[in-house]
Amino acid sequence: MSFRYIDSHVHFWDRGLLPYPWLNELPAIAEPHLPAHYQIETRAVPPEKIVFLQCVGEIASWRAEVQWVERLALDDPRIAGIVATAPLDAGADTLRILDDLTQYPLVRGVRHNTQDEPRGFARSAAYVAGCQAAGERGLSVDLCCYHPELRDLTALVEQCPGTRFVLNHLGKPGIRRKLIDAWRLDIAALAGHPHVWAKLSGLVTEADWAQWTAPDLQPYVDHLLECFGVDRILFGSDWPVVKLASNHPRWLHTAQDLTTGLTADDRDAVFYRNALRFYRLS
Repeated sequence: MSFRYIDSHVHFWDRGLLPYPWLNELPAIAEPHLPAHYQIETRAVPPEKIVFLQCVGEIASWRAEVQWVERLALDDPRIAGIVATAPLDAGADTLRILDDLTQYPLVRGVRHNTQDEPRGFARSAAYVAGCQAAGERGLSVDLCCYHPELRDLTALVEQCPGTRFVLNHLGKPGIRRKLIDAWRLDIAALAGHPHVWAKLSGLVTEADWAQWTAPDLQPYVDHLLECFGVDRILFGSDWPVVKLASNHPRWLHTAQDLTTGLTADDRDAVFYRNALRFYRLS
């Protein structure tokens, strides 16, 4: 079987069009990043499909971002799915926005980035209700947090059995400081819920940006595979954030090397089929 893959975690942005205040802290990648730039970087091994992940910094901009990405998809039909910005703790406003999002054909899920919210946010009644409401509307929820918050996510998903979740970036483990023991336990607990999936993504930016090696990442990937199995893991590049520590080809090749122990069919699941299934890509 020839190698094929879907990139399940790609960002595009242009600060001349939409607000991204968080990019003020990352000047190295703050310039526009558009499908044309992604195409150049991935030309050696291009993906068959792309899932766009929200990046606007203003909740009020969710509609403008979705409509912009839909226009981008007209020129690059590999953009097969959108995970949109949505406030999942806003009560009636959450329900209204989720209802509106279901009217956009490419929207497959939502993300309310919790990594910068106060500790315990993922356990809050308002956020739990929003995640439940997303599932009721057939929308998945991407989860993005730092590793100390994984227990909160486990408490969350226990209350939302009708919602499909996918953990971004393995819960951002402390690879730079070689923190793994508590993360191992928390990942195993989260993976015990079959409606939770995980992305093989974002590891190099949690490691030493200048000196990371594949062996630094291997224990985390091995544990991910042990806990989630090959049927609930999907590959993502996190481009262009990945550029802080690696270019796209290097991370793709590293992810392949980190999964060399899998059969060809199992690797095809991780790199291709699971993204089709989770995001319901045509």
